[in-house]
Amino acid sequence: MALMMMPLLKSLLRRRRFLIAIPVIALLVWALLPPSRLNSPTTLFHSIKGSSGISSDYILRYVDPLIGTANGGHVFPGATLPYGMAKAVADADNRGEIAAGFVSDDSKIQGFSHLHDSGTGGSPSLGNFPLFVHPGCPEDDYSQCKFTSFGRVVARVDGSATARPGYFAIGLNNSVYAEMTATEHATLYRFSLSKEAEVISNHVMVPTNPLILLDLIDLGNSRTGGDIEVDPVTGRITGNGTFNPSFGTGKYTAHVCADFKGADIRKTGVFLMNNITEGVNAMGNLGSHFYIPSGSAGAWIHFAHPSDNQIMARVGLSFISVEQACHNVETEIPDWGFESVVKASEKAWKEKLSVIKPDYSGMSTEFLTTFWSGLYRALISPQDYTGENQLWDSTEPYYDSFYCIWDSFRAQHPLLTIIDPEIQTKMVRSLIDTYKHEGKLPDCRMSFSKGYTQGGSNADVVLADAYIKNLTEGIDWNLGYEAVVSDAEVEPKDWSTSGRGGLVSWHDLGYIPYDDVDTNGTGPMSRGVSRTVEYAYDDFVIALMARGLGHQGDETKYLQRSQNWKNLFNPEQEDRFRDEDGDVQKSDFKGFLQPRFRNGTWRYQNTRLCSPIYQQHSCYFDTQYETYEGSPWLYTFYVPQDMASLIEALGGRESFVARLDYFHSSGINYMGNEPNFLPTFQFHYGGRPGRSSYWVHQYIPNQFNTSINGIPGNDDCAMGAFTAFAFMGFYPVAGQDVYLLTPPMFREVSIRTPTGKLATLRNVGGFDGPRYRNIYIQSARLNGQPYTRNWITHDFFVNGGTLDFILGSEESDWGTRDEDLPPSLSTGLLD
Repeated sequence: MALMMMPLLKSLLRRRRFLIAIPVIALLVWALLPPSRLNSPTTLFHSIKGSSGISSDYILRYVDPLIGTANGGHVFPGATLPYGMAKAVADADNRGEIAAGFVSDDSKIQGFSHLHDSGTGGSPSLGNFPLFVHPGCPEDDYSQCKFTSFGRVVARVDGSATARPGYFAIGLNNSVYAEMTATEHATLYRFSLSKEAEVISNHVMVPTNPLILLDLIDLGNSRTGGDIEVDPVTGRITGNGTFNPSFGTGKYTAHVCADFKGADIRKTGVFLMNNITEGVNAMGNLGSHFYIPSGSAGAWIHFAHPSDNQIMARVGLSFISVEQACHNVETEIPDWGFESVVKASEKAWKEKLSVIKPDYSGMSTEFLTTFWSGLYRALISPQDYTGENQLWDSTEPYYDSFYCIWDSFRAQHPLLTIIDPEIQTKMVRSLIDTYKHEGKLPDCRMSFSKGYTQGGSNADVVLADAYIKNLTEGIDWNLGYEAVVSDAEVEPKDWSTSGRGGLVSWHDLGYIPYDDVDTNGTGPMSRGVSRTVEYAYDDFVIALMARGLGHQGDETKYLQRSQNWKNLFNPEQEDRFRDEDGDVQKSDFKGFLQPRFRNGTWRYQNTRLCSPIYQQHSCYFDTQYETYEGSPWLYTFYVPQDMASLIEALGGRESFVARLDYFHSSGINYMGNEPNFLPTFQFHYGGRPGRSSYWVHQYIPNQFNTSINGIPGNDDCAMGAFTAFAFMGFYPVAGQDVYLLTPPMFREVSIRTPTGKLATLRNVGGFDGPRYRNIYIQSARLNGQPYTRNWITHDFFVNGGTLDFILGSEESDWGTRDEDLPPSLSTGLLD
């Protein structure tokens, strides 16, 4: 969800971390280093050249969680399990970039917290209950330590941040080295301190008698109320607070239970901003019986010097109660085994990722890291909060951080349907259960709260995609169909957070007019163009569900509404712009989506508005304009239900391909927003699949690479999914049984299907990676038989098979005939 104003991202390749002059010496050095302090030793321990059939043990060596942790990527790089609730990382004090806590820059560290989202925009989210470790206090006086979030910050040791699946570590300039890992609902920290009796902390010499505090604050400083208590004998700290979500309405309550091990307790107390009290061990309803104001507030423990120079902390989390938080940590980390928790996390990640088996032959370390890291990011969220639902009792799964479906429905959810259908099924069940208890499917949801609706009711596409791909286990599809029909027919009172607005106009006029009058609900009276084309596609996928479920009348109605995009297509609209001299120019392209009044007359919106070359940051949630996070240029391409009709409206195939090429080459396209993904592959509909392949190779590695700013926008787990698809050689048309084919960037890649078979895509001739001069399919064979379609169906990824490609350096006639093109409504898609 690219909501934050940010500069265009530069794609700078990361410098190699190691220069191996003498491999034997390097291996000896590696062997002598503590394994917990090492990042992925890929470049030391594994030769790429000629290797194939790599076991899952090697996968994690190519996962770099730090990709996307700068310049607006907002990626969470810390320790977590796939879809895990607990997420441990060091939180920076860079207010503009801390949506996921950590930032790869020179900002200071304000604590280590345990709940995070990944890749989001909006305000900072979660980051609740941070721990902070002082190696000691001046004059051994606890009151001289810094307690507030802005007072205690400390610089990091340059280059010390280490991240790999299930593990994060960083060194601080106060001599503390922090390592962390996570289970489903708990985190485990290992804080290493100096063996010296005194160290320098904040330019002052202090005795090495550490003080650890737990703050009730969150990253957004949104807490209200709460309780905190520290047991002076055991050192257990428990507490809670109520917090705001980052991009929506409502509140949520979170609970914490922290234990410590490794040093004797000397003193305990509580703090409220700069008011530090010893011996008073509780605040809020637990102790002093007064309301704790917002800001830093918590409990602290002053320890003696640890006998082995380490203190461990284990932290349980819950959204139900303190008791459940304590239960979670006691059952998930009973023996404080740091290495065993890391190994369990690594095992979980290997199992999830190893469903994909690529051939590494000819692949560079950079490309392997880009691929595996992207796939890894696609499995971080949504988060499994099953058993922690504070809103209603249910036996159904509960997933949170659908952040936002407007972003994720296009690539991430279709990816999970292929590589993790069990989890995608649970997510669909969770969405339907949310409809059952709250009356609408969410378009965005985080922290048990309704997120803002960015366009259409895009959970409709998630459900339809799952339905047509035959996900069934435990899904009540009759209730699911009721939910999508509710989106199409029933306008909620507040459609800014769920459902659709303007339904009277949608039903009567067939578009959302610029001067819409909505007396049935409230929401932002803007984005009429983007909402219209998204509503049209939402209704199309509902029609697909209606057909499958036998609702013939609904099928006819929704297919008719799916053609409403035509009502905002102005065939006479020119593409005008100012050149570098300020003179008005126009391109050769005519015919664009435009705003329209209720009386049918047109209103002008610049065709390039909200693109990187003209007022890019004018079309976020609070926009006054008629498109959301994109231009009329972009949204004119969004007719995936009937691209044949769109191509005809734009002047035919040749004109369409020229227009799409211009879109990508002129700076209008911005890959940092998810609606721009599909146009990379829409050349397929114009009979030029080779152009799709060409542009994939332009965006990778130019905008998707291994640098810390190696993605072009907020990740949303969608940038990672796009990367994975691009490398594997196909891309989904979400909501349809259609995958558009390009040559995989591997010599061969296999995906384990739910039936236990393999779906294999391989380049059997002409593959020349990593030079990638031969990027055009000359011919293909499916299970040994000639295959000329430039697309394939989901059956391939269920029952398995082998798709072979012959490649060349020039485009061929493969996939160019009418009968080879992806289906469209007007050319018999439903036949």
